[in-house]
Amino acid sequence: MSASRPQGPSLPAGDAVAIPLEAPALRRRMACWLYEGMLMFGVVFIAGYLFSTLTQTRHALDNRHALQAFLFVVFGIYFTWFWSRGHTLAMKTWHIRLVDRAGRNVSQPRALARYVLSWLWFLPPLALLAPFHLSGGELLVLMAGWVLVWALLSRLHPQRQFLHDALAGTRLIHHEATRRKPPKGADA
Repeated sequence: MSASRPQGPSLPAGDAVAIPLEAPALRRRMACWLYEGMLMFGVVFIAGYLFSTLTQTRHALDNRHALQAFLFVVFGIYFTWFWSRGHTLAMKTWHIRLVDRAGRNVSQPRALARYVLSWLWFLPPLALLAPFHLSGGELLVLMAGWVLVWALLSRLHPQRQFLHDALAGTRLIHHEATRRKPPKGADA
């Protein structure tokens, strides 16, 4: 006897069979999360270059807080825009799609709310940085531990969603892209 996973509503798929809104495996979501982090290096590089060019910043520590605020806004625009279309490049690669509770694409305000709530992945460990004067290594260990705990908490949710998704009214689902058939008579 196999244990069945709780399933929510299904995506309407026109005349086709409805697709279950099942959450991808935690391992796949975390692999997507890491891949997204690698892709963000490019976004940070371009945004940092743009910021330093526009502000004529010559030293890395000059305008540090303004750069951090600028990156927060750039990340917000990046994620809100892609999430409102269903997925980022990393999510598309790992066949993960972001939908609302009813299985529809999320609106930009909901995607923005998810972006703000997703900072729960990082803010608690970062809040301990100043009062306890943690070193970089200590912060890294604390951050890794917090991310592990945060990810494992999704196992307690009935649909296996992360807490920030539950709070934002969104959900991550497994999504296989439909393949288009070549037109008849087309040579490959």
